[in-house]
Amino acid sequence: MKRLSVLLASCLLLSGPSIAATESASLSASASENLAKNVQPQVVKWRRHFHQHPELSNEEFNTGKTVAKALEDMGIKVETGIAGAGLTGFLQGSKPGPTVALRADMDGLPVVEQTDLPFASKTQGKYRGKDVGVMHACGHDAHMAILLGVAKSLSDIKNDLAGNVLFIFQPAEEGLPAGEVGGAELMLKEGLFEKHKPDVVYGLHVWSALNTGTVAYRSGPAMASADVFEIVIKGKQTHGSRPWGGVDPIVVAAQTIMAVQTIASRQVDVTKAPSIISFGIVEGGVRNNIIPDSVKLVGTIRNFDMGIRAQIHQKIKHTAKHVALAAGAEADVTINLGYPVMVNDPALVKATLPSLLKVVGDANLIESDLVTGAEDFAYFANEIPGFYYFVGVTPKGVNAKTAPSNHSPYFDIEESAMQVGVQTLLQSTLDYMARH
Repeated sequence: MKRLSVLLASCLLLSGPSIAATESASLSASASENLAKNVQPQVVKWRRHFHQHPELSNEEFNTGKTVAKALEDMGIKVETGIAGAGLTGFLQGSKPGPTVALRADMDGLPVVEQTDLPFASKTQGKYRGKDVGVMHACGHDAHMAILLGVAKSLSDIKNDLAGNVLFIFQPAEEGLPAGEVGGAELMLKEGLFEKHKPDVVYGLHVWSALNTGTVAYRSGPAMASADVFEIVIKGKQTHGSRPWGGVDPIVVAAQTIMAVQTIASRQVDVTKAPSIISFGIVEGGVRNNIIPDSVKLVGTIRNFDMGIRAQIHQKIKHTAKHVALAAGAEADVTINLGYPVMVNDPALVKATLPSLLKVVGDANLIESDLVTGAEDFAYFANEIPGFYYFVGVTPKGVNAKTAPSNHSPYFDIEESAMQVGVQTLLQSTLDYMARH
């Protein structure tokens, strides 16, 4: 196999990025570092622009125009209008080789920014019929900037590129507005992987719980599935002084909540994978002395095993219906499937870890705990081998455990951390091409 390596650093500074073939099968860390350093100033500019102009899920059309223009200026073929605001860029190398997909998400959150950044968002939007502030509070601005940085670096060396790269800019990762479709699932349904079928897909997430220079990964199940359940308990309204005159759905709802909690703790095999069932909404009644005729319960299910996930769904329905039946009430149960378990392909992780080690070193590459948050990168990783990892963005010397978390109105990143993101994706991509 051939090796990709960047010419001497002095040559890089004089003539720009270039790579040459040699007899080994990997890219040197100094080579990927030089590529990432060269593009870092532009990556910062892109990130600040995206941060100042966020858009909510399924509304990322102006963001997409900015991304498309940047890719076209690099000479990369762009396809827009995928799953609404989504788009792709396809870079064909001059030499035969595998196709590597790289993904970034594009949407902001309904959060009022409270940082003092000179490029802080002042954007307003509508969310569930309410006026809201909009902020890149999860780092998707950095994800887009990083991926554009990788695209620029690879386009500069495309004449020596042994393979192809599919750049995926995905809308609506943060969840869909009620009644809408979109995100990774819709991109795949619309044929994302049919035209340029990738061999593997990589993605990353900037993470405030890690310091800059640190990368965290996990092989196998890494992030949870996320489903929403709704239980409507139907009783019979009566006066609060005469509860025997009706069927009290509030008491049945309380019994249901307690019974459902035993599913995760007593009814599924906890040695296989952890599960979480949480109630977030309890709605019922309008007056202190009137027992209502119904109560609505809404909650979330998180799990790391798709088989156990299906068991939990069935057991919630069974439990709610039979608790209600015992009290003379009825229970209607609806479960809306969210993102599946995000599974990192073990073979791809094992093969890629040496690439990450080149960039951050053994002391800064750590195995992550399971993350109970969800990520629709899972849809891509269900189709082809995928690897999704976390890049630290909290400055060294600052306690990352107490830093404002992703989704906080105070969330921010140390911008130098984006260079780590660019370099790890470059290193992983070019090493994969060299191996294949």
